[in-house]
Amino acid sequence: MDQNNKTQENLSARLDKWLWAARFYKTRAIAKQMIDGGKVFYNGQRSKSSKAVNIGDLIRIRQGYEDKEVLVIAIAERRKDATFAQTLYQETDASIEVREKNSLARQQGILLSPASDTKPDKKQRRKLREFKERI
Repeated sequence: MDQNNKTQENLSARLDKWLWAARFYKTRAIAKQMIDGGKVFYNGQRSKSSKAVNIGDLIRIRQGYEDKEVLVIAIAERRKDATFAQTLYQETDASIEVREKNSLARQQGILLSPASDTKPDKKQRRKLREFKERI
């Protein structure tokens, strides 16, 4: 009977625990902050950190510049190594394509408008200030 209870418990886990176990966030506290801050969407909706995650659910996670859509494949409440964490989810094909496009656009944007090598000197700053004040 104890084994049946354990298997039933493993069919769902808290959202913050699952995100922590899947290694999207370093601590559960950070995972909770991200959920409460609207950076994590569970099946297309904002949710609480105590929401039960089930197999087959779709989770959208925003981390920095990237948006990831992952499909829950397995449930875990304990954090293990990274190879185990990668078996808990599968990123959707559409999500991978969008991330690659956005990454390429960011790289090209940086290449098209590089930062200047030097700051403007005093004379150039005066001219810039005069130009801005005229407008």
